[in-house]
Amino acid sequence: MPGVILDDQGRLTLPADLRDQYGDRYYIVDLDDSIKLIPVVEDPLDALRDEFTGITRSASNLREETRNAMPDE
Repeated sequence: MPGVILDDQGRLTLPADLRDQYGDRYYIVDLDDSIKLIPVVEDPLDALRDEFTGITRSASNLREETRNAMPDE
């Protein structure tokens, strides 16, 4: 990945292939030693549906599995 430079007004230009892949809107997350760009999805509900496609267990089953996997406190 080539380096990019901010222009005189502080703007960053992403390469076209990244814009094509991830879109034009991003959240900027300030980490301790870096920043992270997270693409903003057009329809968050569609993104969630896509993320959970293929999951056949119910929310109750997933909660129970998580509780069982946690160490006793």
